[in-house]
Amino acid sequence: MIDQAIKELAPVVGVKAACRAVGRSRGSHYRWHRTSPPSKPERAPSPQPRALSEVERKEVLGVLHDPEHVDEAPATVYAKLLDQGVYLCSVPTMYRILHAEGEVRERRRQATHPAAKRPELLATRPNEVSSCSARPSGPGSTCT
Repeated sequence: MIDQAIKELAPVVGVKAACRAVGRSRGSHYRWHRTSPPSKPERAPSPQPRALSEVERKEVLGVLHDPEHVDEAPATVYAKLLDQGVYLCSVPTMYRILHAEGEVRERRRQATHPAAKRPELLATRPNEVSSCSARPSGPGSTCT
């Protein structure tokens, strides 16, 4: 009923005066009648304009697979190529290309933790298993 009155009065006197006339807070009115902003249209992913072309990527892989550089780190290959006056791409780009080809991996051994076991009850009769943490430990204690 109050909403209807505000709706009818708002075009004539404005929302502020309409809310004051019916005794409702203007903030409450706007909170109750909030409209969500229009959703943004889906964007198709566009390729990075500075990305290397497929031909350039193959050229970098060819240099990295060259027998002269096959056992060297990309940073070393990069430095040698710069000494020769050749710039193909940056060192991180070389690593990205090698990673995309599956030729880079973690060299350190990663720790694998065993799966946590659920505790199980091993007692077959009453008082066979007891908790000693609740009892005081001292000279007369029977917990071991």
